[in-house]
Amino acid sequence: MRPTEQQPTERSSTFRPSRRALFPLVGAAAALAALAPGALASAESPPSGQNDTGDQHAADGRAPDRYVYVGTYTAPNIPPGGKVPSTAKGIYVFRMNGATGALTSVQVVENIENPSWVTLDPQLRNLYASSEVDTTWKGVPHSGGLTAYAVDASTGKLSLINDQATQGAIPAHVTVDPTGKYALVANYIGANFAVLPIRPNGGLQPASDIVPVTGSGPNLDRQTTPHPHQILFNPTGKFVHGPDLGTDKVWAWTLDLGAGKLVPNALPYAQVASGSGPRHMAFHPSNNFVYVIDEMASSITAFRYGPLAGPNAAPASFIWIQTVSTLPESFSGTSSTAEIVVHPSGKFVYGSNRGHDSIVGFTIDQTTGKLSVIGWTPTFGSFGTGNGFPRGFNIDPSGRLLLAGNQNGNTIVPFRIDQSTGELTPTGHETSTPTPVSIAFGRPV
Repeated sequence: MRPTEQQPTERSSTFRPSRRALFPLVGAAAALAALAPGALASAESPPSGQNDTGDQHAADGRAPDRYVYVGTYTAPNIPPGGKVPSTAKGIYVFRMNGATGALTSVQVVENIENPSWVTLDPQLRNLYASSEVDTTWKGVPHSGGLTAYAVDASTGKLSLINDQATQGAIPAHVTVDPTGKYALVANYIGANFAVLPIRPNGGLQPASDIVPVTGSGPNLDRQTTPHPHQILFNPTGKFVHGPDLGTDKVWAWTLDLGAGKLVPNALPYAQVASGSGPRHMAFHPSNNFVYVIDEMASSITAFRYGPLAGPNAAPASFIWIQTVSTLPESFSGTSSTAEIVVHPSGKFVYGSNRGHDSIVGFTIDQTTGKLSVIGWTPTFGSFGTGNGFPRGFNIDPSGRLLLAGNQNGNTIVPFRIDQSTGELTPTGHETSTPTPVSIAFGRPV
């Protein structure tokens, strides 16, 4: 469990900028950053395991059938933001119907605690799951775990290879570098990022690098220390970046493939508005724009991504474009954001609202990177009950289906994506499964 992530009915009021008040703060932060080299830099890559699109332009408009992997918080824990103890047993493996998004059970992988984030390597041969543990993992104090599995190409089933300590509590996110040589982990309570070498068989070696970060934010309940929430490569695979909810920064490095070390970027971090709480980020496939979803402010901050000019030139930078709310003006309840995904076409970006129980969609201006709202789609029947709590969702690599996991509703709901407008329409099928919190797409069937 993540003890510092508060229940939706217990949100802190120590420092919480309103949606209207936030945007001038972002503009001010961006202006200061432009004057101060070192205040901005970052990037991401498409989620691991999503490079095999299958028949992306199928004449019938359906997505390819493929295997789907779902991470959970396991019994008897009450998940962060949850209402009752989970009944989940581990990692759930499904086969997806590409026409409807309906999921058929293939396997349940047990004997792993809180595999809250699951991802695959770029070749879709191995799966890595982080055990979100906040005290002791297999005798290692103040650490979570990372477990490696081999993927059976014909059945989609997982078989255990080995595991390693992440050397930091609450590993919230893991990604694999484009070469498949390293797994990188963001340790939420550990206040660090870890690099673990991957063996030729997909197994893990002990960490080759542990990178602590420092700083704080204005929210005295949630930002007294760093809280790394994600670690990703940019679309070219050259740079590595980590959104940090506790410091309102997105850290930036390159990965030394020979030594397995993170090397600070010339601009060591990107700054978002004070008190926003950046959680996850997603890049436009052109590598020209990046979108950061802010958990505490329920907003998405859009940046232009690219090189700076002049004597302080650097290989990567964020230039603020716009900040938009993820919630409708009419909503007066309590909500926080979770996941953000850019559509494979680069035409749309989507974010999840926990509390409002919705997926919000935006169109992306391909020239400016600015966002225009498409609308809000409930993930659990109606808005604002908190009974859905969509922590995780994902878009299949063909871009035709979006699967939303309702953590508190114990369902995965599929939506068709209109390829022209970005609008979401339920397919009419949903899968009952306990506490789904992350979704990764595997091989086409």
